[in-house]
Amino acid sequence: MSAAREYGLDESYEWVRPPVGGWTADDLDRLPNLPPHTELIDGSLVFMSPQTRFHSRVMRLLENALMEQAPEHLEAVRELTVRLNDRNRPEPDIVVVPVDADTGPGQTWFTPEDVVLAVEVVSAESAERDRETKPRKYAAAGIPHFWRVEESYGLPVVYVFELDPATHTYGAAGIFHDRLKLSVPFPIDIDLTAINRRR
Repeated sequence: MSAAREYGLDESYEWVRPPVGGWTADDLDRLPNLPPHTELIDGSLVFMSPQTRFHSRVMRLLENALMEQAPEHLEAVRELTVRLNDRNRPEPDIVVVPVDADTGPGQTWFTPEDVVLAVEVVSAESAERDRETKPRKYAAAGIPHFWRVEESYGLPVVYVFELDPATHTYGAAGIFHDRLKLSVPFPIDIDLTAINRRR
């Protein structure tokens, strides 16, 4: 009996049984019927849990603010993967990239060289990946800015990191409650308490 049938899945779920050596970045675009927002971490497929309301609202707040405040040559994009290498294609919640990194409507990933800022909103299921695994990989790939967003009493707390180019590791650049005000990667001023506002 195949692994797909064993778990009551249609045979077209080829990703149930990984190949020797694991999956590759290209496989994410070729495998049929992958669940939405599947990531590739160290050759293994990682599936996302259902999103919380907090997570969704934080992403909306940050994406809208970043789009409004970014210079004209940059844009904020939600939930597209970054192809770090052949065995790693994580999906940050938001990335800021150059507008000219757009390769067309079928685009599914960016290169790390495209990414100015990667943002991860931590959830219970992804906490270890968002706090440890993914920031380490983003830094090694040379992504200059990283934000980790945690929930505290229903409000976002933003942990800001900048890349040390000599060590390819992130250094802490601040922890922001209520208001996120930064001068890099461009002037940013976000009211974090506005998470529940509709407009």
